Amino acid sequence: MSDSDDDVPQLSAAALAALQEFYDEEKNGLAHSTVPVDKYSVGAVEEDWGMSQFWYSDDTATRLAEELIHEAGEGGRIACLSAPSVYQKLKQGVVAGSDHVTAVVMEYDRRFSAYGQDFIYYDYNNPLSLPEEVTRQSFDIVLADPPYLSLECLSKVAETIQYLSKGKVLLCTGAIMEEPADQLLGLKMCSFLPKHNKNLANEFRCYVNYPSRLS
Repeated sequence: MSDSDDDVPQLSAAALAALQEFYDEEKNGLAHSTVPVDKYSVGAVEEDWGMSQFWYSDDTATRLAEELIHEAGEGGRIACLSAPSVYQKLKQGVVAGSDHVTAVVMEYDRRFSAYGQDFIYYDYNNPLSLPEEVTRQSFDIVLADPPYLSLECLSKVAETIQYLSKGKVLLCTGAIMEEPADQLLGLKMCSFLPKHNKNLANEFRCYVNYPSRLS
């Protein structure tokens, strides 16, 4: 076999451009496929269990999106804090009223920067380290799903929630966090049971501080 460079297969300029596009999209967490993928579909960004990411089932994401839209009201602003699958459901345009609200996704995972100005980098260890444009009480409702079932994590996330919310809070976390959710944010458990695409060992519940349709 010859070692000549002439024997090495060469890609055309078009093929190279397509390959680069694939790498760019994969880097952003939105992998290219021969089948068109809605960048807002839950599967567009894969779960990373190392970052404690567990996406909601489609039914749960839809129900939570409906609740947020109803409570935010016409022209309302919604913050999805560590809850990207609900943000995605809001942006898919399949839930009634989603075109009458605006939403942001606050995440530690920078793959979600693919969502442009809707993405706000968030590290719960620095609960008030937010961009200048994210002002106090600028969201009509905040949905939060803290990544870890610990008092430390919930306490720090609670700081962020209190800064962002005009009043309404919807928290999704483990049933074991019922007492601290009440103590930190005055939240009460709902009867609605959120489900995930993959079954989790810990029982999950929703908590609110307003009269909710999830109760």
